[in-house]
Amino acid sequence: MPRKPAIHAQDDLMNEFKALVSDTEKLLQHTAELAGDQASELRDQLHDNLKRARETLHSTEEGLRERGRAAVEGAEDYVQEHPWQSIGISAGVGFLLGLLAARR
Repeated sequence: MPRKPAIHAQDDLMNEFKALVSDTEKLLQHTAELAGDQASELRDQLHDNLKRARETLHSTEEGLRERGRAAVEGAEDYVQEHPWQSIGISAGVGFLLGLLAARR
């Protein structure tokens, strides 16, 4: 089984985490019909945990976006500062990919 690139793995993880939060919110809504102190306490705990999970998800998502932007800006700066080297690297990578594609 081929490995997923890191960015796809992060996207999958974020999607799974969002689904978990959504499912937990639905569970919390369904437990609203339960009566008693224990049910109320459980709902409060679930609500607090969901709030923390949403905050963590938001901060993680923002952090990933910032790192992605920084990587793109760094690549753009390098290409603008070293255009001929960038062309040479691109040509070399393209040549290697062409060789690999031709072998199949």
